[in-house]
Amino acid sequence: MLKQGLSQKLLQKLSPQQIQFIQLLQLNTLELEKRLDEEMTENPALEIEKNESEAEQEDEKFESEENFDSEGESEGEDEGNDYDDYETDLGDYMGDDGDDYSYTGQTDPNEERRELPFANVNTLYDMLNEQLDAVNISDREKLLARHLIGMLEEDGYLRRALKSVANDLAFLSQVQTNEQELEKVLHVIQTFDPPGIGARSLEECLTIQLNKMEQTHQVQQAKKIIHHHMDDLAKKHYDKLMKALKIDRDDLKGVIDTITHLNPKPGESQISTKTHYIIPDFIVTTIDNELHVTLNSKNAPELRVNRGYQETLKGYNDSTIKNKSLKNQVQFIKQKLDSAKWFIDAIKQRQNTLLQTMKCIVEFQKEFFLSGDIERLQPMILKDIADRIGMDISTVSRVANSKYVQTDFGIFSLKEFFSEGIQTDSGDEVSNREVKQFLKDKIGKESKKRPLTDEKLTDLLNEKGYNIARRTVAKYREQLNIPVARLRKEI
Repeated sequence: MLKQGLSQKLLQKLSPQQIQFIQLLQLNTLELEKRLDEEMTENPALEIEKNESEAEQEDEKFESEENFDSEGESEGEDEGNDYDDYETDLGDYMGDDGDDYSYTGQTDPNEERRELPFANVNTLYDMLNEQLDAVNISDREKLLARHLIGMLEEDGYLRRALKSVANDLAFLSQVQTNEQELEKVLHVIQTFDPPGIGARSLEECLTIQLNKMEQTHQVQQAKKIIHHHMDDLAKKHYDKLMKALKIDRDDLKGVIDTITHLNPKPGESQISTKTHYIIPDFIVTTIDNELHVTLNSKNAPELRVNRGYQETLKGYNDSTIKNKSLKNQVQFIKQKLDSAKWFIDAIKQRQNTLLQTMKCIVEFQKEFFLSGDIERLQPMILKDIADRIGMDISTVSRVANSKYVQTDFGIFSLKEFFSEGIQTDSGDEVSNREVKQFLKDKIGKESKKRPLTDEKLTDLLNEKGYNIARRTVAKYREQLNIPVARLRKEI
């Protein structure tokens, strides 16, 4: 038998405003600019603070367009009751003179505002098509070649089978062809620059580049390695290579040097430049041995609610016209004004949270920000900062996510300041970044003929006073993208 009952539950839900704040908090400066553009496109009641002359021109334009005709008045007399049901206090939506709802971010007034330069370069596909125009082949072959060029991936390889390419041409362009004809056209593309373009495998890519070189004995030996001994080369089994090629160590060194100077990804150097500009979200400066934290000006937009919308609402409130059409307009404007105010509040809360968190990080890592010495970094985890500022760990994590700070010693990711602590023999706790830097320095200075193993690196760390296990050394080495000793070995 089905039983019915009444129960109470206590649930915690985020409001739309809180969700908006969380989403904005995790954005970096560039992402915030994009999000701001999207919000201003969707909500005309939100705008960037203008100077006085621009604001006056906008007000004059708005006043000249504002008009209530007599037809609206006669219509309002018939439908007055429709508006009365919606009548509300509009005072919260109308700013007083000189008291617009706005927010100006906390930034450094001396910061220089500059636009980022963007490189104007041809893409790989533009470059290949230009070379194709200069080749003396038939129009049909050029059509096939352009299709093959369009099939190349960003690294310059053609990874789609020629049989599938032929099917694509028949289906999309009604062009009948076969693998043999496409192979012939592909060989033409493979003569283009950069060398190795249009290859279907690493071996073919390297072979194409070697074929364009002077065919010396060293180049011939390099071809043999690529075609028959790539696995031994990858694993650096130099003794096997010398035995297979019947050459001595000096000759093998020259052959390997030839191979290592080839480009395994010829397309990456030519495809449209993918420069990632790092825009610092914070600026830390030292004045009289005191640290000052400010926000990047692009990270603190000067926002306000559109004055024209508030004046329009005031006009509706003072008007004797009461009809359904005006009721819908008032409702629309109120929604947009609410949305604009929520967004401004979220931006303000975001900037206060960013500054509060960054100031706490700077205070915690004061010795580093004053000296720039990585050994002065203190072990610090998200909880350390969260406890100090009285916020949740997830909030600090969102602040640190993809954010950068500009210091007197360069630009750093905020994540670099968070690290685990390692106990030394003296009982002090040091950041694992210091250990990683030690590993990086030791490996950089090692003999490449006899690279340091993880066991040896562990011994060196223990001698320096770091109590650390070999598996931890291996973990840090992998985090630094440094291969094992066998793969660092050079002939």
